[in-house]
Order: sequence, then C-alpha cells, then structure tokens
Amino acid sequence: MKKIVMTGGSGFVGKYLANRFLLENFEVTGLGTSLRHPFEQQPGPQFENFKWISADTSRKGAWQDHVSTADVVINLAGRNIFKPWTKKYKQAIYDSRILTTKNLVDAMEKGKPAKLLNASAAGYYGDCGETLLSETAPVGSDFLSMVCRDWEDQALEAVNKEVRVCLLRFGVVLGTQGALSVMTPAFKWFVGGPLGSGRQWFPWIHVHDLYRAVTFLMEDGDLEGIFNFTAPGLARQKTFATALGQALNRPAILPAPAFMVKLVMGDLGSSLLQSQKAIPQRLTQLGFEFQFKDLGSALADIFVKQ
Repeated sequence: MKKIVMTGGSGFVGKYLANRFLLENFEVTGLGTSLRHPFEQQPGPQFENFKWISADTSRKGAWQDHVSTADVVINLAGRNIFKPWTKKYKQAIYDSRILTTKNLVDAMEKGKPAKLLNASAAGYYGDCGETLLSETAPVGSDFLSMVCRDWEDQALEAVNKEVRVCLLRFGVVLGTQGALSVMTPAFKWFVGGPLGSGRQWFPWIHVHDLYRAVTFLMEDGDLEGIFNFTAPGLARQKTFATALGQALNRPAILPAPAFMVKLVMGDLGSSLLQSQKAIPQRLTQLGFEFQFKDLGSALADIFVKQ
C-alpha cells in the first residue's frame, strides 16, 4: 500500500486529492493548521486509511516524523492568495510556502525511494502577454513570480537526498470549491464579466484532470522536473467569463475596468490582470490525455454536479 503525506490537506485541492486516493486504497496522512479535518466531521463511515495531523508546517515539529516514512509527499501548503496583500500578509504567503517546503525536505530520509510533488503556479512566469509559455520559459519579476521561484528552489533541495522532484505549476483550478466559489456569486447576481480588457490569457485546469495528472506522475517513478498543470484549451479571460456566464445561464457583460481592479485589490488586483499563455507541453509529450480540454466541457461538468 502506497503511503502519501500531504501538506495543505484541508484545502480544496487537498481534500479532492485525498478523497480520490483513499478511494484507491492508498494510505493518506494529511497535514495542516485546521484543528480537525472535514473527513473527521462528516457523517457516515470514516476512511480507515486517513490520518490528520494538525500542525503549523512552517515550523519544525513532531509532524516531520511522518514525512520520512512516506512513499510520496505532495506539498500544497500555502496561505490563500485571494485576500488583501498587506505587507504582513505577503510575508505570510511567502513563509507558509518556503518554510514548509524547507521543513519537508529536512525531514526526508536520504536514499529512501520517494517522490516529492511540489505545487507551484503559472504565476511563476509573470505577465507575459501573447508569449506561448512552455516549462522552459523564464521566471517573471513580480511578487508571485519570486514566491514561486523560491518555492521551487527549496523543493529542488530534495534532489540532494536522492528524491525525485516534480514541480507542478498550476493554472486556476476549477471545481465546485476554490476559485469558482469566489467568482460565481457576481455572475449569479447578473454583475459578472471579464477583468480589465479581458484579452489576457487565463491558464486553468479541471480539478479531476489535476488529480489524474498527479497520479500519472506518481505511477512513473522516473518522472521528474517541471510540469505545467494547465489545460490544452487556451482561453482568454473574456472567453472564460463568457463560458462561466453560459454555464450559469447568466450574462457576462459587465467588465471590471483594470484601474478599478487595481484600486480595490491593490497588488492582488494587478496579478489577476496578468496574461499567462501556459501550455502543458511536457504532460502532452509524455502521452497524458486530458479529459477536459475546453472550458465549456469543464464548466458544464462542474455545475451539473452542484
């Protein structure tokens, strides 16, 4: 039985992955700051192969003992970026990712066959306009780019312990929770629309394809390196807003002017206006087949399930 240790295990992506792995009879240990995990609070039978450890993983502690016994470590830890970016909160965004990753690598046992799947983001590339972004594209220069760069560099320290490291640069993950739960209320109240000009490229991935891609990388012990976790169906922000409106049977006719987005949201608003035309070149070359290649099918699947 494969043992998985997962930081950020109580977040949207963490819960989805843990649920799927447990249904496949993997053993999963979740790590995070929540006192209790939702799996422990839901009615009905509990997963026998699930263990929740409440801990601040940006600090060293007894939780690290579980890391050295894992076959796969999935690192999803990090403060939510969809909050006002005060100076203090930007430091929390940074520390929650870099310090957690350092502590994970420190806890790994040298020479033990293991794999680290470390989350990152398409935000690594910064604002790139019309440039097509494969995994070899250079890092950007804004705050999120620097966070992703240092996050990935810290994860790659595990190579010194003979651990295979995969860096997963997520697009916006679409599912019944997460980013869509923030975006949909405006559309339901008939005030949804694109951000800024709407011409910026919007990298995205359906959460089910994210799970399948993670499994794909887990199953091949030799795979390592950088992977864009973005759907092949490229879309601009305006296209996304239109597709979301159609899925909700609502119009998408009220754009939020760029200056207003920046005025209200500050640095966060500026990051939301960036353009990242990121393609999943390495996954595609390795033969991975996306189930949801276009926004229409992805959003239709998600909202049918709500």
